[in-house]
Amino acid sequence: METAPTETKQSAGRRWLGYFLKFGVPLLVTVLLCRLLFKDVDFDEMMETIRRDCDWKWIGLALIISVFSHIFRAMRWRIQLRAIDVRPPLFTLVLSIFGTYAVNLVLPRLGELWRTGYIAKREDASFSNVFGSMVADRLADTVTVLLLTIVTFLLATTQLSVYFEQNSETYEKILSDLQSPWLWIGVIVVLGLIVALFCVKTQNKFVQKIQNFGKGIWNGFAVIAKMKGKGRWLALTFCIWGCYFLQLYVAFYAFGFTADIVHNYGILAVLVTFVLSSISMGVPSNGGIGPWQWAVIFALGLYHLGSAQATAFANLVMGSQTLLLILLGIFTFICISLQKRNSKQK
Repeated sequence: METAPTETKQSAGRRWLGYFLKFGVPLLVTVLLCRLLFKDVDFDEMMETIRRDCDWKWIGLALIISVFSHIFRAMRWRIQLRAIDVRPPLFTLVLSIFGTYAVNLVLPRLGELWRTGYIAKREDASFSNVFGSMVADRLADTVTVLLLTIVTFLLATTQLSVYFEQNSETYEKILSDLQSPWLWIGVIVVLGLIVALFCVKTQNKFVQKIQNFGKGIWNGFAVIAKMKGKGRWLALTFCIWGCYFLQLYVAFYAFGFTADIVHNYGILAVLVTFVLSSISMGVPSNGGIGPWQWAVIFALGLYHLGSAQATAFANLVMGSQTLLLILLGIFTFICISLQKRNSKQK
């Protein structure tokens, strides 16, 4: 007689746990990292550095380049959607990208679900098919970051060696962690569990959901190999990541001390900063706030930039980017509201 209420409580508990993992953990990570980031920061000094030293035209140019990266992403996603016979207008896709990043500022990772639902509903298409193409879009970014990381660390070996020589404790700690047998045992166990998870046949609904999700990811990624316009897709991928890199490169010229890094160490210094900041976006947080600044400050430290100046640069670039995403989000939801009103009138 008490089975149904017990099951209801368990399902409710799992649901709330899921909400916490999806939204609570990223928010917690953001808050903790920001607290650590600003713990020893003199805000007055940071704001004075920005007011005194910042050349705002470079920040403005970086934001314009950022908008183009979103447009190129919409154009690339359109190629993937056409492969599954979903054909929304480009402007609609651009709005979906703007909205994705704005939603992610409030609820991390929910932006991807929002844009999937928005396009699927507007085009009367299968949610799972659209979701698969979105996952493929994100997986392509993961592969790109991996390739960039490998190339960059091969090119920056000398600078990293100098840094670790000057910070021997950090080097020894990393080396100790990599040599720990527990790390590799953990890696083997995790890989074994992943393989077992997708090979086992079960009636457990939770496991089946994970397996179906994995299949959806694979099917969405497989579309790229079969679709028309693969050359344009690769070119747009280059454009997207070229814009990401270029906006950071341009931002380096907003301050004299970061411009000096480019002059003294060349474009490789920007590339190292770019790759580390891109990796940091994999940390669950609200729009990358917190992890992104940490990564940039660490990267600039490799080139002997003081913590106060690096913090001012990282917070200004992230702050201006966040403000842009908020404005683009407002623009997006105004446009969607107007489209709905016009649709009702018709």
